[in-house]
Amino acid sequence: MKKGYLKEGNYFWSGDIAAAEGAIAAGCRFYAGYPITPSSEIAERMALRLPQLGGKFIEMEDEIGSIAAIIGASWTGERAMTATSGPGVSLMNENLGLAVMTEAPIVVVNAMRGAPSTGLPTLIGQGDLMQAHYGSQGSYELVTLYPSTIQETFDLMLHAFNFAEKYRVPVMYLIDGLLAHMYESIYVPPIEEIEKKIVHRKRPKEGQLPYEPDEDLVPPMPLIGEGRNIHATGLTHDERGYPDLTPQAQEKLVRRLNEKILKHERDIWIVEEYMTEDAETIVVSFGGEARAVKAGVDLARKEGIKAGMLRLITIWPFPWEYIKKYTADFVVAELNYGQMYHKVKEYAETPVHKLTKMGGEIHTPQEVLKKLREVSQ
Repeated sequence: MKKGYLKEGNYFWSGDIAAAEGAIAAGCRFYAGYPITPSSEIAERMALRLPQLGGKFIEMEDEIGSIAAIIGASWTGERAMTATSGPGVSLMNENLGLAVMTEAPIVVVNAMRGAPSTGLPTLIGQGDLMQAHYGSQGSYELVTLYPSTIQETFDLMLHAFNFAEKYRVPVMYLIDGLLAHMYESIYVPPIEEIEKKIVHRKRPKEGQLPYEPDEDLVPPMPLIGEGRNIHATGLTHDERGYPDLTPQAQEKLVRRLNEKILKHERDIWIVEEYMTEDAETIVVSFGGEARAVKAGVDLARKEGIKAGMLRLITIWPFPWEYIKKYTADFVVAELNYGQMYHKVKEYAETPVHKLTKMGGEIHTPQEVLKKLREVSQ
């Protein structure tokens, strides 16, 4: 066993601990962050564990500095992460755009709570789904993942870092106040099994420019400090990285930044389909909320209602094909005023219904059942 690594076995962890340990298992060795409920325990765990593995933990002065630090660390070759909540993401969003423009692979965890503003700091919310994609300015695509169990919170971290490194893109990793602080038993496989699945970023060929893409539209990434000439800027730039403030350069660069994700969206989509084969009504859900939705679907089935669940694990890029493939009606269950409802409605060819709460607690299975009764009549 390598020094500092966890042994294979069962552990009893909160979602925050699972997120931290999942990141470490996925190769994260640099963390910069600022404490904020309900994500603070991620920073606490990283502060404890990273020094045991030769990594670096830095408590920053604020969220702006936190994301700036992990962008810089990423450019030196480190797998880097920070964690915060919705108000912190609001502060990070300018530099999130910088990470998109410089194509810095980073992971940002958002432990969502009741919002807007300070809201409900210790309770669940799902009001940051649109913020997770559209918080920064301009046209861009990134990857957003959202687990619903503590086991999945650990396991999906490997996907988060692999997507970040493979596509040179920021990954937003959503958990919520429920997942962050609840405890469940999980299994940690041997570290050798996880390391075999780690995707390493591509390195440039001799003479290849810093932003010269391969056929997959992703440019291999040079590292600061290895002897190459590198210019990383938030300005519109050419393939050398030098500012090129022309409409033509903007068209070429920004179109590629979007298409490098959309071209590979089917490889990024992760969706759970539960009892959807013969469903006449499908409930779309995600995160901690999906736990109650699944129970509600089971209750509906016992009453003879042909219900199913579509759980979006990949939130962005939005897995629209999974909506278009079904002729069932849809119910979108979410802890906000209806953010994903609008995306489902955009692609559905059948009626779409809202089932919303403003946060603080998930829907009960009985509330899900009540809605399914209404829709099925």
